[in-house]
Amino acid sequence: MTTPAELYRNAVDLNRFSNGVARQIAATYNDAVLEVLNQLAGLDADTAPVKAARLRALFAQLQGSLDNWAGQSTELMIEQMQGLTELQTEFVATELREVLPESAAQQVKSVRVSPEYARSVATTDPMKFNFVALSDDLEAVVTGAPQVAQLTAAKGTSIVLPNGRSLQQSFKVLAQVNVDTFNREVRNGLLIGESPDKIARRLKGRLRQGQTGSVKQLAQKGGQLTARANREVSTLVRTSMNQVANAASQQVYQANQDVTKKYRYIATLDGRTSPICRALDGTEHPYGKGPQPPQHFNCRSTTVPVIDYKGLGLSTPPPGRRKAAQGTVPANQTYGQWLFDQSKADKEKILGGKRRAAYFNKLSRKMGPNEAIRRFVKDDGSEVTLEYLYNEYGDVRIGK
Repeated sequence: MTTPAELYRNAVDLNRFSNGVARQIAATYNDAVLEVLNQLAGLDADTAPVKAARLRALFAQLQGSLDNWAGQSTELMIEQMQGLTELQTEFVATELREVLPESAAQQVKSVRVSPEYARSVATTDPMKFNFVALSDDLEAVVTGAPQVAQLTAAKGTSIVLPNGRSLQQSFKVLAQVNVDTFNREVRNGLLIGESPDKIARRLKGRLRQGQTGSVKQLAQKGGQLTARANREVSTLVRTSMNQVANAASQQVYQANQDVTKKYRYIATLDGRTSPICRALDGTEHPYGKGPQPPQHFNCRSTTVPVIDYKGLGLSTPPPGRRKAAQGTVPANQTYGQWLFDQSKADKEKILGGKRRAAYFNKLSRKMGPNEAIRRFVKDDGSEVTLEYLYNEYGDVRIGK
């Protein structure tokens, strides 16, 4: 079985898409925190009674600001995950059609995505039964609507982060943990004689409001109240995007079991090369019965369909034969090696420019192509937007 190289390029782009959303959420968090910390730094000149009153006001301000941030971040993620899911289902269906002869390609079914799918993923408490999430399924039963392959809100309730929480809960917990950290560090600092200015500098690091850079760069400049939070934001965003992208892919595959009856687990983009993903890499599983990414936070693994050529009465095509221009990756060849063997122009297109292609080549010569692609994806702070993905993979929005 050969794997469409476009699926690997898609995985790289999804990582960049996560980078952009994570930076936006982290920057908003930083600005809310820095606004309070800058006010804290100015308390040195106040008298004790005034300082105490202003501290109480700052505690309340940070609580309100981060509560709002958690809610706004959830809403942004719902919007971005919904768009990504709709795009990914159509992209994967298109890729299935591309690897099949015209006669078989006509059998490939698309998947409808409920408009409430991403909201269900992000907000459903996994410990509570949610009647609203069943609306799509109930409507089909009551109205007698034809059964079509779809990602319903009910299916979204089954997606939780590796810590067992929903994305909404995770943002709320992150906000509250840092409010508590601020309160504790300010009180303890004042008790041991630290000035408000010194406490503020320790908590914010070298960050400034409106700070530019990738999430990794923001975290490197941050202090006790910002650095870890920025990294956690990046982890939550990347893992959630990986979840909905893989759920979308799996739903398309399962809707087309007359074309594909099993999938292959691919761990080549797992920057940390976790033991569990190493063990699963290349293994094949029936739909609904095998492990799916993400297996852990920051997991970048993906899945690809194994086409049932024999069941379709077709001969397996040789490697490299495909209607799409990007070709295929043979089953016995890793993506890193395949990419290293491509032309300079193709590397630049896939990796995002001359400098990134040169960096990948340098890493490949130093540590080999397989480790190079893992290292590249881990270090790649470049960003793309949902609009970019629509332009690259096809705009599936109604009316567009």
